[in-house]
Amino acid sequence: MNIGLLAVDSNYPNLALMKISSYHKARGDNVEWYNPFDQYEKVYMAKVFSFTEDYRQWITNTDQIEKGGTGYDVSKTLPSQVDKAVPDYSIYNIDKSLAYGFLTRGCPNGCKWCVVPQKEGKIAPYMDIEEIAVNGRKNIILMDNNVLASEYGIEQIEKIVKLKLRVDFNQGLDARLVTDDIARLLARVKWIKRIRFGCDTAAQIADCERATALIDKYGYRGEYFFYCILLNDFKESFYRVNHWKEKGGRFLPHCQPYRDLNNPHQIIPQWQKDLSGWVDKKWIFRSCEFKDFAPRKGFKCSEYFY
Repeated sequence: MNIGLLAVDSNYPNLALMKISSYHKARGDNVEWYNPFDQYEKVYMAKVFSFTEDYRQWITNTDQIEKGGTGYDVSKTLPSQVDKAVPDYSIYNIDKSLAYGFLTRGCPNGCKWCVVPQKEGKIAPYMDIEEIAVNGRKNIILMDNNVLASEYGIEQIEKIVKLKLRVDFNQGLDARLVTDDIARLLARVKWIKRIRFGCDTAAQIADCERATALIDKYGYRGEYFFYCILLNDFKESFYRVNHWKEKGGRFLPHCQPYRDLNNPHQIIPQWQKDLSGWVDKKWIFRSCEFKDFAPRKGFKCSEYFY
């Protein structure tokens, strides 16, 4: 069979497509990135966001199309025989020292802006770190949504320390769950660049302050990164992200305008675009205050404070 893969709306390595590629290659099938000039028995389309453009109507050179991902269907999962496959990292030319995966799936929190509980349920063990760190891959990107909410997840972090792996929990940790013992454990982890936390409400600033202070107490001296969802309140959102600017260079906020999965035509407020543009371009973030930021000719963000 000739199999085509199409990542509709993201260049970030797609774990599902890598597993699909591995599964089909093990069956002797030819697998390649979708080409409109080739012919396929099957095309797999992966879509991350509900609001991005879909190319389904333009694809006519295949006998069958399989669509998956949150952008299409939050309830759809890979067949077990595909899900167990070791990802085919070659399709993204990923360095042979790097691996991607999940230790747990789901999250017990019910944040109104998050689709994870609807998509994956509460929280449950998923894979062992040794099933991910295969073939000499010692740098691991882990995409768990709340690994600290799981005893199994904490046991896996202990195993990561013992195996001397370098990791990044790239969806962030829950600062509210950082106890003294967990802080000691996190300080022992070999981190890829930084530790990430969610800071989605003003109340979570204190939780993140407490967690980072505890981890620092045990010797961590690296960066902290804070995911900050932007909801409806400009002043609250600005206060949250600006708090980390005032903390100094080790503390890096990142803005994420809220996207409603069920409203693909949602219009993002201009203040959210401008606040994100200031925060997420770190050379601008470090060099000027938001009120002095001029994202467009004739406009300064000081107008948002009137």
